[in-house]
Amino acid sequence: MTSTLRRILVVGGNGFIGSAVCRAALARGMQVTSISSSGQPYRTPKGHTPAWVSKVDWQKGDALSPQSFAHLFPQVGGVVHTLGTLIEDGKYKRAIQHSDIPGLVGSFFESLGVGGSGNPLQNKTPEEKKGSYEVMNRDAALAVCDAFLSTPAAPEVNNLPRPFIFVSAEDIFRPLISARYIETKREAEKQISSMMEGKSDYRPVFIRPSLVYHAHQRPLTTPPAALLDLSATLHAKVPRSIPTPSSILRSLGSSGSTSSDPFNITGSSLESVANALTTPPVHVDQVADAICVALCSSNGVRGVVNVRRMRELIGWTEDGNEQHALEKRV
Repeated sequence: MTSTLRRILVVGGNGFIGSAVCRAALARGMQVTSISSSGQPYRTPKGHTPAWVSKVDWQKGDALSPQSFAHLFPQVGGVVHTLGTLIEDGKYKRAIQHSDIPGLVGSFFESLGVGGSGNPLQNKTPEEKKGSYEVMNRDAALAVCDAFLSTPAAPEVNNLPRPFIFVSAEDIFRPLISARYIETKREAEKQISSMMEGKSDYRPVFIRPSLVYHAHQRPLTTPPAALLDLSATLHAKVPRSIPTPSSILRSLGSSGSTSSDPFNITGSSLESVANALTTPPVHVDQVADAICVALCSSNGVRGVVNVRRMRELIGWTEDGNEQHALEKRV
């Protein structure tokens, strides 16, 4: 390993993607500090504590008040922000963990306003507002990023420019999930990019996974992942001259205008469905591996990292075969 990156900070390190990042970073010889609201070490859905957990420095902190852990920023060569919510009703995460299909369906319907209390921005307690898309997907990331940018690196940190890696998402969930989910993600990306303008010692990285799956930790994600992978494979093999379900949906859902701004959401939800049909799902470990490659500044990764780019970073060819290049890149 030739990387000069020694220590990283993972916000949300005891979560699904965050824990995978912690594990992958440790495997590459990095020291890892995790920040979470509970400060508790990661445990598997069955309550087990893997051996690697003891090697992480688990700290308690509030992402909306990063001053509580700002003293850690000078010592780290990069920050990975993994906090976010797909549905404002945080109970969906427990339902996925425990394969509770009725609970998951109920969360989906409530997110769409079916059986809910009407306007999702009204009638919420302060605690519920903390779990909103605006707070979880945008405001928390902006607060942490601002604190990170305000704290110069210690002299011994030489992984410059230091990355702030924001785990965002591909636009594949509309209309099943509220458009506010992806809109707040893109708002965070745009503002983080703006905040870093003119700061040569920092670089923004926006990881945009599609459906993230794991057969054991998130069993309910496996069937849709298999179907979406099959769909993406079939679409890739069809000649461009032949109409496909995705091309028809894009034609029907096109807004008629194009934008070069990577942070804009264009088209109707039909385009989002088309994206889902053509974008392969990603295993959580692949996301974590790509993040670890992006962390090392010698690899020059910045800006938007979509699924195709993730696969390139971890050494995958177009047909999905893994190359023996990962060790050379980190």
